[in-house]
Amino acid sequence: MKLSLKPAVAALVLASPSLAFAAEFVIDSAHSAAQFSVKHMMVSNVRGAFSKVTGSANIDEKDITKSTVEAVIDATTVNTNEPKRDEHLRSADFFDVAKYPTITFKSTKVEQAGQGLKVSGNLTLHGVTKPVVLDVEGFTSEAKDPWGNTKRGGTATTKINRKDFGLGWNSVLETGGVAVGEEVAITLDLELNKKQAPAATPAAPAAKPAAPAKK
Repeated sequence: MKLSLKPAVAALVLASPSLAFAAEFVIDSAHSAAQFSVKHMMVSNVRGAFSKVTGSANIDEKDITKSTVEAVIDATTVNTNEPKRDEHLRSADFFDVAKYPTITFKSTKVEQAGQGLKVSGNLTLHGVTKPVVLDVEGFTSEAKDPWGNTKRGGTATTKINRKDFGLGWNSVLETGGVAVGEEVAITLDLELNKKQAPAATPAAPAAKPAAPAKK
């Protein structure tokens, strides 16, 4: 999922005490992933993942419901540990990555739900946008890594019907049922880096007064 803070919003955060608790984080792609699970031949689950997730989150500590999140998943990175199946998933039968190389999520509402959150938003997959609700555990408290980066993390889960997004390919089994289930379980494991405020630009030295003209 890509969370961004526009320059005008950033200025408002600095100017308004009520927004002083908001902080921007970016998704650490090296430590984040999007996984999915779908029923195969009505008897078992096949699991896969997308290895590249980017985006950002604006987390408001004073009022978490004012937080926002946006993420982008690179659909071309799908991996189920079976090259032929992955090639099929990238084809026009499924994700059609030549036309739709990314999957995106953009939040529209954040609600407290017990110890976690419910994050509503728009999921765009295969060129189709539908509302979904993510159940989120986290975001964790801030922690420092050995290189001085401020970290937070969270796990989000949801379920979708792939046919709602135009992913309708299937094969009927001789014994009844279908090869691929319609319901897809999705899990996002996200690690976030706090965006550092830009360093202040040093003030330019004062201009020296001009020397008096010689008479």
